[in-house]
Amino acid sequence: MLSAQDPTRRNILKTAGGFSAALALGAGGVLAGATPAAAAGDGFGLRIVDRNEGDPRMWYYRFQTAEIGWNPGVNVLLPDDYHWSGRTYPVLYLFHGGGTDQDFITFDREHIRDITAGKPIIVVMPDGGHAGWYSNPVSSNVGPRNWETFHIGQLLPWVEANFRTFAEYDGRAVGGFSMGGFGALKYAAKYWGHFASVSSHSGPASLRRDNGMVVHWANATSAALDLGGGTVYGVPLWDQARVTADNPVQRIESYRNKRVFLVAGTSPDPINWFDTANETQVLAGQREFRSLLGNAGIDHEWHERPGGHFIRRDLLEHDINGVIGRLRKA
Repeated sequence: MLSAQDPTRRNILKTAGGFSAALALGAGGVLAGATPAAAAGDGFGLRIVDRNEGDPRMWYYRFQTAEIGWNPGVNVLLPDDYHWSGRTYPVLYLFHGGGTDQDFITFDREHIRDITAGKPIIVVMPDGGHAGWYSNPVSSNVGPRNWETFHIGQLLPWVEANFRTFAEYDGRAVGGFSMGGFGALKYAAKYWGHFASVSSHSGPASLRRDNGMVVHWANATSAALDLGGGTVYGVPLWDQARVTADNPVQRIESYRNKRVFLVAGTSPDPINWFDTANETQVLAGQREFRSLLGNAGIDHEWHERPGGHFIRRDLLEHDINGVIGRLRKA
């Protein structure tokens, strides 16, 4: 693969730029201003250690960062016309769920390219750890795992410096599945001035209900899969201020004037304890969250569907259409 510094790549880009400029000249000789996409660079504490910009739409990067003890990856999905349109686009940050089979490629496996074909939006899909819970953990025995700082303090400004996005409230949305749906709700509340739309597909919205079942689950999974016995929220005593700050049902006013989109399954597989444990909590927590939003007069869209804990592609596409409708137009 050619690097940004490779002279062959520079010549290709130069030639492409001239060709784009020629195409942009209309019958009246007016330059439309279309330019090719430039290769992304380092910055904001991120050093690119692997990359692939060969696909017309899906650009891949892997970073070295002091915030994460290994090199996390990200897929950046570009609109079909990104390389020649010259337009600036809204952006959706889309987060994967937990588990050893979940990572920044999750939504590519779920046909995100087909779902967004012809749609004027950039979709950024980063790693979030097997059980990182989109958080800076209370403790880690394996080095830094500061996913919240990586996503908000590093990745977001890096994207806006390297791609044509609207770097403003009405230009950004955040969404995700399962653990990523929780991460989306959390980030939208804690960084309420960053995102105008938030979507949670089977993501928990209530941390303290049922004696803190979701907090216990976050601690157990992070200890086993991500932190070598460390935890997101602390054991045996929780960091109560952190739980409150992260808990969507305790941050209701932070969702006012946002587009809020929620999906939950109503009939998880009773034979599958993982499916049942997850979606039962998701459904109950989202219903609690929706009730509080409704009581506060905060608009939200919700869907309850048969089945359990999985990504419903039709609702993901419906959601992305809603994101595009809410954000600033390309």
